[in-house]
Amino acid sequence: MLDFIYYPVSAILWFWHKAFGSVLGPDNGFAWALAVVFLVFTLRVLLIKPAIKQVRTTRQMQELQPQIKALQKKYAGDRQRQATEMQKLQKEHGFNPLMGCLPALVQAPVFLGLYHVLRSFNRTGTGLGNLGMTPEANANTPNYFFSAADVQSFLSARLFGAPISVAVTSPQSTLASFAPYGGVPTVATIAAVAIPLMVLASLATHFNARASVKRQSAEAAANPQSAIMNKLMLWVFPLGVLVGGPFLMIAILLYWVSNNIWTYGQQHLVFTRIDREEAAKQREVAEQRVVTAPKPGARPATRPKPAQQRRKRRR
Repeated sequence: MLDFIYYPVSAILWFWHKAFGSVLGPDNGFAWALAVVFLVFTLRVLLIKPAIKQVRTTRQMQELQPQIKALQKKYAGDRQRQATEMQKLQKEHGFNPLMGCLPALVQAPVFLGLYHVLRSFNRTGTGLGNLGMTPEANANTPNYFFSAADVQSFLSARLFGAPISVAVTSPQSTLASFAPYGGVPTVATIAAVAIPLMVLASLATHFNARASVKRQSAEAAANPQSAIMNKLMLWVFPLGVLVGGPFLMIAILLYWVSNNIWTYGQQHLVFTRIDREEAAKQREVAEQRVVTAPKPGARPATRPKPAQQRRKRRR
């Protein structure tokens, strides 16, 4: 049903696994972990331009807030006219609200695609969304871009003793399917890898939110809705990572950590670049004012009045 997402995601993951596997070995857990991390980086590189546009859109939205509020107040009783005037304002300033959420809209299906592809390396589980395959059938069934040999390589790979496709809460039947490929992992081994990743993911989510809130204008931060959203981003979302972490496979936690680390670095670079551009524009405007300003002691130039212009034409 969603093969148009699963195949591209698995293709990128396959490429990076082949790249790192050629150096570290195809069954190496770090080769698979790095493949997941660089899948994230590949996606984020492709989304750099939309991400920059998102930042510009957010800033433009803050600048247009006074005009937007004025229109909402002026046409409070006429929703259709209000919408029309909003569209005019957006068109006049080249403002596209969709660009503000495009990166998130693109990342969501990739996250779901990665989750599905990784889970499909082990289809022995039962229950909702699981196929209940035998360990032998699973190990000999390809997984999108990955061959049966790749599936067996993934099952054999360990990251500090834990397979990256399991979670702390994975059922014993799922863990038992790893027996022919390096032995059955223990919950303690999985937790020893997953819990530090959960903490890192939670901290990264918090610090990204803190950096975002810090860059808000005073007016935006004072808005009651923004204040509630800021608290959710700062405290509830990071706590959600800790609470939901035991149910997420290690590879998804790797995705979460690497995605947040990239976001933190990208925000710093993008905002620095935009701040530099805006400072240059302000200097240019200031220099232009100096050039056009009247010299000290000189009278400012005045336009002749209409009557004076008529008398000059008669002469």
